[in-house]
Amino acid sequence: MNSSRNDSQSGRCLFRIDEKLLRDETWPAAFGRAGYSTFLSGKWHNGEKSIARSFQQARGIFEGGMTNPLNAKLSDLKDGSLTPPQLAPKHACEVFADEAIRFLNEQHERPFFCYVPFDAPHDPHVVPKDFPIRYDADQIPLPPNFLPQHPWNNGEMTIRDEALLRWPRQPEKIREMIADYYRYVSYLDAEIGRVLDALEASPHAKNTIVVFAADSGVARGSHGLIGKQNCYEHSLRVPLIMSGPGIPSGQRTNAMCYLFDVLPTLGKLCDVPGPTTSEGIEFTATVKAPTHAARPQLVLGYKSVQRAIRDDRWKLIRYPHIDKTQLFDLQADPHEITNLADKPEHASKVADLMTRLEKDLTAFGDKHPLKVSNPEPADWTPPVVKGKAGKARNAKKKPA
Repeated sequence: MNSSRNDSQSGRCLFRIDEKLLRDETWPAAFGRAGYSTFLSGKWHNGEKSIARSFQQARGIFEGGMTNPLNAKLSDLKDGSLTPPQLAPKHACEVFADEAIRFLNEQHERPFFCYVPFDAPHDPHVVPKDFPIRYDADQIPLPPNFLPQHPWNNGEMTIRDEALLRWPRQPEKIREMIADYYRYVSYLDAEIGRVLDALEASPHAKNTIVVFAADSGVARGSHGLIGKQNCYEHSLRVPLIMSGPGIPSGQRTNAMCYLFDVLPTLGKLCDVPGPTTSEGIEFTATVKAPTHAARPQLVLGYKSVQRAIRDDRWKLIRYPHIDKTQLFDLQADPHEITNLADKPEHASKVADLMTRLEKDLTAFGDKHPLKVSNPEPADWTPPVVKGKAGKARNAKKKPA
């Protein structure tokens, strides 16, 4: 399940999303209801049936979790269903960009909503051999919060992402992974650039809002982790860039929002009424005046094993199953290195954040407790590994 796509497209929070996007109207469907032409090309990980419910057109669809992008099997939407998957003639991301450009170049008598969820930079980090940009792993610094191993069991220590490298994490292997990751990011930048160039050359350049975002970050050695299945900033914070009419150029904001706030904001900017079930807030005031605050705090979670809350300074992460708490001062410690939770002088801050966390989680419909009656041991020993990729013998092989 891709919760980021679920909540961003539905406007629903993590704890109330529908995995297949069939229960409630989506924001793309709302744009279609308001008279927009709606189009999708890219990765869709939420079931085939929801595509036709949300989009009027869809081409070059990878309906799945992950694949080698040079051997991706893609489909088109035809008569309300996806065509049988066919092997793409080139890198999937290039196909996605081609289809988006083709859509932009079509004759448009109505406004349009074009959604292009690229597969990159999700692993495997496969780039066409002739792509010229490369990064020297020896010149890449380790993350400031690099650890050979996470110091305790966070509840998801052997999922597929974490099994990509052996324990303890070797600095040279982390650098190699980051170099491959950066190369894939650069390739994605080039494909996005082609789409933006096509938009700029079209009649729609001056009246189109462009939004760039992502579904997650990754650890890549930070805190001894590799993937995104954690509540640290490196795996939670994602880029959000907006450009278009009425949006100030060249400005940044520290205001906080959820991904499920983005389409309500676009709806407000485009005068499109959203689904009645959408619970995101629109932050057009912040878009137009970046110093304007948005959400005062965010609550975050992963399965039942991790919960977190952060405001503009403090961050608390709670691991209910092992009765472990972390507190970070993000202003003084942005890489979340020094845990302050056990220091007596911060006891009141921990209590305050725990209270706020519980209140917001209850409001969002979270049914999992922040404390359990019989906590598990926090200690964790890496499993025996085998094979050159260092995959854990008991690693779960789930799509991302």
